[in-house]
Amino acid sequence: GIELIDSYVFNQAEYIRFNSTVGRYVGYTEYGLKNAEAWNSDAGILGQEQAELERFCKHNTDIYYSAILDKT
Repeated sequence: GIELIDSYVFNQAEYIRFNSTVGRYVGYTEYGLKNAEAWNSDAGILGQEQAELERFCKHNTDIYYSAILDKT
């Protein structure tokens, strides 16, 4: 399957991440935890991330897979 990971970084430290396999945001700092709680309770924000998985990742999988196979 395809997994989308959307990381948010500030000062070279990841503070929050969306993982499509988990289907929610995970916070890594106090600020990230607060955002994760808010964003996970917002169906619109979660829906945007899932839509990105469909729109970009699944649409381009064949292209990237072919490029990888061509180099091996």
